[in-house]
Amino acid sequence: MAKYVFVTGGVVSGLGKGITASSIALLLKSRGYKVFMQKFDPYINVDPGTMNPIQHGEVFVTYDGCETDLDLGHYERFIDEELNYTSNITSGKIYKSVIDKERHGDYLGATVQMVPHITNEIKNKVYEAGNSSNADIVITEIGGTVGDIESQSFLESLRQIQYEKGSENTFFVHCTLIPYIYGSNELKTKPTQNSVRDLRNMGIRPDALVCRTPYETSVHIKEKISLFCNVPIKNVIDSVDVKNIYEIPLKYYEQKIDEIILEQFKLPKRTAKLDYWKKLINTIDNLKETVEISLVGKYVELHDAYLSVVESLRHAGYKYNVKININWVDSEELESIQDIDSVLKNTQGIIVPGGFGTRGTEGKIKAIKYARENDIPFLGICLGMQLAVIEFARDVCGIEKASSTEFDPTVKDPVIDLMADQKSVVNIGGTLRLGNYECTLKENTLAYKYYKQDKILERHRHRYEFNNKYRKILEDHGMVFSGINEKANLVEIIELPQLKHFIACQFHPEFKSRPTRPHPLFASFIKASKENK
Repeated sequence: MAKYVFVTGGVVSGLGKGITASSIALLLKSRGYKVFMQKFDPYINVDPGTMNPIQHGEVFVTYDGCETDLDLGHYERFIDEELNYTSNITSGKIYKSVIDKERHGDYLGATVQMVPHITNEIKNKVYEAGNSSNADIVITEIGGTVGDIESQSFLESLRQIQYEKGSENTFFVHCTLIPYIYGSNELKTKPTQNSVRDLRNMGIRPDALVCRTPYETSVHIKEKISLFCNVPIKNVIDSVDVKNIYEIPLKYYEQKIDEIILEQFKLPKRTAKLDYWKKLINTIDNLKETVEISLVGKYVELHDAYLSVVESLRHAGYKYNVKININWVDSEELESIQDIDSVLKNTQGIIVPGGFGTRGTEGKIKAIKYARENDIPFLGICLGMQLAVIEFARDVCGIEKASSTEFDPTVKDPVIDLMADQKSVVNIGGTLRLGNYECTLKENTLAYKYYKQDKILERHRHRYEFNNKYRKILEDHGMVFSGINEKANLVEIIELPQLKHFIACQFHPEFKSRPTRPHPLFASFIKASKENK
């Protein structure tokens, strides 16, 4: 039977619950336990797929095609495990499932209520994750903060699980804030005390507290928290601000949070194998050079909108011993800038990530043209590949009106067009081409060189595709189609071999990159960018 760790938060959002959950999972996995992770989000949306990236950050996609919260990206990067549809549950999914059952008559005429129907559905999702994954330990993060009206049904469900399974099978980690007050120059514990009180009022007793703090707390502070929150002093864990999030698991390891959890679960404290992670941190702390990468997008005002892309660039930097400095370029502003050289002249590489809609696309096309004409290493992702095709068709092949039917349904030359099976789709949410699809690589290409295999599986999230009617004319002018989904005859990767490094893909490689194992396309891009310096 699986054991369950629940991570909640209080005082304010953004304390790092996702990183805390990921760090605990990494430590438990390092001791030989099979772990699985999931995130409960209180919002009513069924998933974040239709939400604005400026408001919510990026949408992460699992291998089985589930659109999820960005925290799942942290989970996968830390524990190097592929998660699935059971890993991201929203209030919207819960309510939709209960209402569907009610309409179907599954409740046999009973009055449907928050307790027990909604809470039972939530508990089922927790237990389903444990059963389907065969994990020893399931770690569940609860989005939002204690006291949010949206979170109450989730917390009530966890209270019931704590009662049903007992303390030997459940462990509650509560993340709180210890703010530093300037003037009096003090760390204040009252927000933590109040947050724990709110949690206890919901019927949940935290087993450990992870306290976000600007510097290590004193024994006096810990004793005070322990006394007022009824938590053993050794279970009060400092979460000190660090330069790099990948340091956090080692900080928690020093404070023995994994041992505390295993003690309560009455599980053996196997030796933690963390040498590989310590080697990673040593690499990060001793990066010698800096490479500037221009990231051209329309959501750059919120960097979390490109979180996995940024992390993937850094992973590749670790491989080649370089620190990545990102030049954030607003593609919409770039459209009106005449002297593009003033924006991009110092860059060693240009990346154009995914996106939707027409806003800012011409600015991205200008950046792609700049990369091609100046032979600057380039990587395009999803929409970035489509725009690279449009730019090449216009400026090299002479197809002046080349565009996408996403931008203009009546365009004369739709080099990018709606997929045939998408033309009858009405709903936006959950109807894209999502999850893993196979791609066959062409030998003697950049893609084949770095993947070192001819068949790959990559995650997708898009609706439009390259139009094969224009394939011959682009090939005649020097574009190589190096990756093809043979089953549907869809172009997945394009290259310009006459340049140092010009490659773009229809899928999202950033979802499969890991800090100790960078994705091949990001690795090749950063290698070329470093050499370009």
